[in-house]
Amino acid sequence: MPKNWALKVDQYFNANSNCIVATAHVDTFPTDLPLEPNIREPNRKSSTYRQIYDSLTTEPEKFFERHSGIVLCANKVKPNSKKTQLDLEILEAQEGGSDGIINGGHTVLAFQQARGYNFDLSKARVKVTIHIGLSEDEAKDIALASNTSAPVDARSKVNARGDYKFIKQFLAQLERDQETKFRIAYYQNQSGAPKSPQCNVNHLIKLMNCLDRNKYNPDSKSRTKHPPVSNTPSLSEAERQRLSKLLPLLPKALWIEQQLFKTIEEHITKPRKKGIIDLASIDPRKNTLLPDSRYSFGFSAPADIAMPIVAAYRVFLDEQYNWIIPFDEFALDFLQHLWTNYYRKYLVSEKLAGNTVGTKICRNPVIWDNLYVSAQSYLNQHLIKMVGSNTKREDLKLVN
Repeated sequence: MPKNWALKVDQYFNANSNCIVATAHVDTFPTDLPLEPNIREPNRKSSTYRQIYDSLTTEPEKFFERHSGIVLCANKVKPNSKKTQLDLEILEAQEGGSDGIINGGHTVLAFQQARGYNFDLSKARVKVTIHIGLSEDEAKDIALASNTSAPVDARSKVNARGDYKFIKQFLAQLERDQETKFRIAYYQNQSGAPKSPQCNVNHLIKLMNCLDRNKYNPDSKSRTKHPPVSNTPSLSEAERQRLSKLLPLLPKALWIEQQLFKTIEEHITKPRKKGIIDLASIDPRKNTLLPDSRYSFGFSAPADIAMPIVAAYRVFLDEQYNWIIPFDEFALDFLQHLWTNYYRKYLVSEKLAGNTVGTKICRNPVIWDNLYVSAQSYLNQHLIKMVGSNTKREDLKLVN
């Protein structure tokens, strides 16, 4: 069912047949309007919010002149007989609407906060632009164009365009299949999503990139030998198609990351010297949350620490992204092989040298090369064993 809100106004006029511009009262402005069309949630710690709040509470009578205004979208707008109130009919997202605050989430939050502290806002006014009956795409287009007074991260813009839908749909199905919950931030200041960088949607894209054995293959003539782990600023149609092919591998990539964190946890809880962490950039004073809500760890690690390990597994994929060997038959043993023979030694040596790894991991081709070559060697040995085992079985059959 549509919901209704009342907007007390001094005056209004029709900018066009589908747009009303009004001078609204701040002290009665509805602060529970949906934020569905907005591309980010308001952040009361941001400089944008503080400036709005200070302007509102110090000189409320001058707020109208100093503020650019609020942009809304409503399904219908009806003025009362005295033309002192506009009644807004809002369709919520589940009803197929894109109504609510398009631009001005920080402003409405400031109204709510100031009223909570009993500031006198009776003289404060704000310009409100109300678009009527916008489609979802039209609302998103205005939201993207309006949010320019403060920086908006690229991820929020990609999300506003709906380019993460294919990932959201895949994760929703995965949640049902695995009976779990994923905590992923798709846009700036998203409520309910942790600030852990591992829970950023771009982190999932990095993990998938690490398993693209066709695009990132050191054995080919391509210049891109290893996957980049920088953030993806935008998603073209070609990129979405490529990542859609990699999506079925995402659960395995998440599993590899989880197992690496479990391995690090076991290592630091049973150190050779009590109270000493001998791994670079591992901080036991902080916590890490992984995308799958079942996995939380009592230490922090660089966001990209698992990337070279995950990337090594692409050796075990064919050109159609199928596992050459059943994943469960080698995955855990292979990870322990990489950890024991290469990765732990790398982190220990960096610690002894007084270095931190962090983003250096993605700029260190040596460790990526070593892990990739090790994976090739491991695969070859595994295949030889399989061939030998099959030969013995055939001999046994011949004897019988």
